Amino acid sequence: MSDGWKLVCKVEDIEMEDLIRFDHDDKTFCVYRLDDGFYATDGICTHEAVHLEEGLVMDSEIECPMHQGIFDIKSGKAVSPPACDDLKTYPVKVENEEVYININ
Repeated sequence: MSDGWKLVCKVEDIEMEDLIRFDHDDKTFCVYRLDDGFYATDGICTHEAVHLEEGLVMDSEIECPMHQGIFDIKSGKAVSPPACDDLKTYPVKVENEEVYININ
């Protein structure tokens, strides 16, 4: 059984205050690079099932590109309507300048 860690990208592939989309099987994730490290959430907005990859990352929050619902990246909490359901978050680690997400 896998330990759940999946290679997403190299550290240099994600700009500061930005994100990268990661698809595994039938699920989409977003991995973010903030001032204090890397974070991961579900990659689909809980409001209208829109991909968050085109959203705006600012001040540790991601804004959905469709209806501007806002989520806290670190906790996944929905902080601005119309989003009301939180995003699931996932552990992230960096080894040898590579970013991994634990999808278990």
